[in-house]
Amino acid sequence: MLTLRHVVLFLFAMLSTAQSHVFAQRVKHSKEVIDAYRVCQQFQRLLAEDLDFDRAFEATFTKNQVRRREIAISEGEFGPVDLDHVDDATLIGAYKSRMQILYLMLTLASPDSNEQEQEFFPPPIKAIFKRKGPERPEDFPSFSAQLKRDVADLRAHLNRLAVQDPAVAERVRSFKSDLSRVPQLPKHKVEPLTAYSRGRVLDVKEKYYQVGDYAVIREGAQMRIIGIRFFSRLF
Repeated sequence: MLTLRHVVLFLFAMLSTAQSHVFAQRVKHSKEVIDAYRVCQQFQRLLAEDLDFDRAFEATFTKNQVRRREIAISEGEFGPVDLDHVDDATLIGAYKSRMQILYLMLTLASPDSNEQEQEFFPPPIKAIFKRKGPERPEDFPSFSAQLKRDVADLRAHLNRLAVQDPAVAERVRSFKSDLSRVPQLPKHKVEPLTAYSRGRVLDVKEKYYQVGDYAVIREGAQMRIIGIRFFSRLF
């Protein structure tokens, strides 16, 4: 049986929830925070159109060449090779190819059967995912060029499968639809962070925003992405 105390506690809880909701709705985000979310939304919308990482990267990531290089080093997973004497364009190009391969691969992840796995990942395609970085820096340009060919081969393979197999076409459609669900502004106040921990992209005191899986900074008059916690998007 409900007592007066139970009723009072229930009403108090409801009032607290309502007040919290009203307070959350009243949070006014700074232009910097709004722009940080917008650039992440732009990245996902561009990527969702045709799964072109290079295009989305160029439109939304940092324009600073030093930062781009550090992003490539910290996120490219090129192994122990000494990258000090690899030029920026080659290194950044290899990083973009690596990321492109990963995004294309996601459309075929977790096949439903052994037969489907063999269809999705024939030996030449498996070789793309197993490709390791070079041991010597002088071999990096040819490695980067090979990654670019791998991207073309993988995209052609995916396109063929999508034409031949309705299940693959649905996978691609579903993946693009997931990417279209862009991050939304939260109901709590967003504060900048420091001590960005991924490589040497930022100085320890430089500020950035964490927008879901994306790290974003102010660069001149614009907000720019400096990193993606990519593998947290896989699960």
